[in-house]
Amino acid sequence: MASLRWTGYGVLATVLLITNVTCYLQLKLDNLDQFVEKTKGVLGHMACLDSNAELCPLCTNCVQYALDDVVDDPEIIEEWLDVLNFTMAEVSHYAALASWNYVTNITKYNTEFLSNVSMLSGNYGLEMKDEARKIVQDNLDFRSRRMLKFALRGGELRDGHKRRLLQVTTNKMQTIYSVGKVCPPDQPAGSTEGCLALEPDVVNIMANTRDYDELLRVWVGWRDAVGPKIGKLYPTYVELKTEAAKIGGYESHTDILLEKYEDPTFEQEVDDLWQQVKPMYLQLHSYVRRKLAAQYGDDKVDVRAPIPAHLLGNMWAQQWNNIYDIVEPFPNQGTIDVTDKMKEEGWTITKMFQVANNFFKSLGLEEMPPTFWSKSMLEKPTDREVVCHGSAHDFSEYNDVRIKMCTEVNMEDLNTVHHEMGHCEYYLQYNKQPVILRGGANPGFHEAVGDTIALSVVTPDYLHQIGLLDSNKIDKSQEINYLMEVALNKIAFLPFGLLIDKWRWQVFRGDITPQQYNEKWWELREEYQGLSPPVERTSSDFDPGAKYHIPSGTPYIRYFVSFLVQFQFHEALCKAANNEGPLHLCNVYNSKEAGAKLKSMLEMGMSRPWPDAMETMTGAPNMDTSAIKEYFRPLMEWLEEENDGELIGWGKELRIFHQ
Repeated sequence: MASLRWTGYGVLATVLLITNVTCYLQLKLDNLDQFVEKTKGVLGHMACLDSNAELCPLCTNCVQYALDDVVDDPEIIEEWLDVLNFTMAEVSHYAALASWNYVTNITKYNTEFLSNVSMLSGNYGLEMKDEARKIVQDNLDFRSRRMLKFALRGGELRDGHKRRLLQVTTNKMQTIYSVGKVCPPDQPAGSTEGCLALEPDVVNIMANTRDYDELLRVWVGWRDAVGPKIGKLYPTYVELKTEAAKIGGYESHTDILLEKYEDPTFEQEVDDLWQQVKPMYLQLHSYVRRKLAAQYGDDKVDVRAPIPAHLLGNMWAQQWNNIYDIVEPFPNQGTIDVTDKMKEEGWTITKMFQVANNFFKSLGLEEMPPTFWSKSMLEKPTDREVVCHGSAHDFSEYNDVRIKMCTEVNMEDLNTVHHEMGHCEYYLQYNKQPVILRGGANPGFHEAVGDTIALSVVTPDYLHQIGLLDSNKIDKSQEINYLMEVALNKIAFLPFGLLIDKWRWQVFRGDITPQQYNEKWWELREEYQGLSPPVERTSSDFDPGAKYHIPSGTPYIRYFVSFLVQFQFHEALCKAANNEGPLHLCNVYNSKEAGAKLKSMLEMGMSRPWPDAMETMTGAPNMDTSAIKEYFRPLMEWLEEENDGELIGWGKELRIFHQ
């Protein structure tokens, strides 16, 4: 009979683990230098890692365990799973800490340190898989089988040199993106004088400038600054990810990306969902295109063709709310963009986060812990390079959650603050689950939590409550204006949220070659978004790399899922709060009933398949589009009247729309 052998298992605050052959040093949380010093000469030599050299003599205390043979005894397996969750917490904590140091201070030291910790945690993951494969699951309960399922999934790049190359390649791509600058065309080589960082400089130009040529300059400049450099590295990244997937038993890395949704029909399902909301997008696209033609002239914007991608107020044309002034349905009738009011009232970045924290607290949910306020990076530092893209971070233990964000005082960032804090709330709610079951029910659920709250935050009622609107009453024209602002954010995003991973899935399946990367990217941009590049693009460009989630390897379909299910969640919370008004005006602030409903889903983590979590929240197990359609129904009725007799669509689908 197989047995489990392990020694030194105790509740240590920090233990560097490695099963059998590797071991994590017992350290204090802030003693990373000691970690590097004690492992010097080991982490830096791939031969040592490749041969699984014994590292335990470096440790003052170790966790060692292994399954001697195939095991089917549930008691032994449960014991092994306990150790797995304990050690995974420590590994995850160190990996998160190394990542945090890198993204908040991009230095050579922090980059190398991240690579080293990633190598060790990668060793841990491979060894866990080898042990988990010895377990016979026939007599296990659902929860234990689920933990083993997650322990076994994912790619396996077992050659240490190749794993190091993958980590280094990923870090290089992310660094290129994060330190990229748009410089004047006559800039001397090596000089950064007059160069603009993406955030906040270039982002603000794209949002606020209405000069066609200036928008074109920074649009091209950003892509020229980062795209080709990342494009040279991306084929290596794809090759290594593909090899890891095949060794792990998958046909391609795409299968790994889709596996998190636990649904073999998921690709078809998101296609079906897109077809259901596409008519809403076409109405918005047609209206916006005509307004842009009026703004810039028919020679710049052809109402029969795709829209030039640099005119929509956003570097990636993913959300269009920054051009609200161009497309406002009823001018001078009021707006929910309270940026000017926030500045007039002296709002600070800290206050924006405090307001978000108070909203979650009003629902009876967790407040952000003291370490959140002392350890988060809430604004852009002036003394170092950082990854400005907003993100939330879970340090696995110690009730430690943080946000990294180059926040500015404006309405858009107020929404983003709630989005990122939604991640932190999810972390805190499922913290009582075993480590391997901590996570969103599916990745889209994790993205949806904060955005669901933000649907209440943007209501006139809530903005009035926090002193940013003089009145919570709106007439019909103001209601259409309000819904237009939200639609420019939510409806405009949907095809973008779908196409990024459409492109990525095809790349990893080998359906798109490196020579076709850019060509196929723009084919999808036109097919789904009805957008075109404002200047000719070639195979030497790599425009996908100008979007953070490509060089960082962050899956994107989660956002498409989120932008649909957040309306289902919002509807469920509004019902719990006994809202009797229209869905788009519902504000659940202070509703403990809504908070209890949300909490019941959040605390499940990944312990059940996502349809179970959906049913807990909404009463039905499936994703559907009825809630988002109901939310925007008044705006869609108005747009159909506006677009009656006008051109809608592009390419082969161009037609005159009739109600």
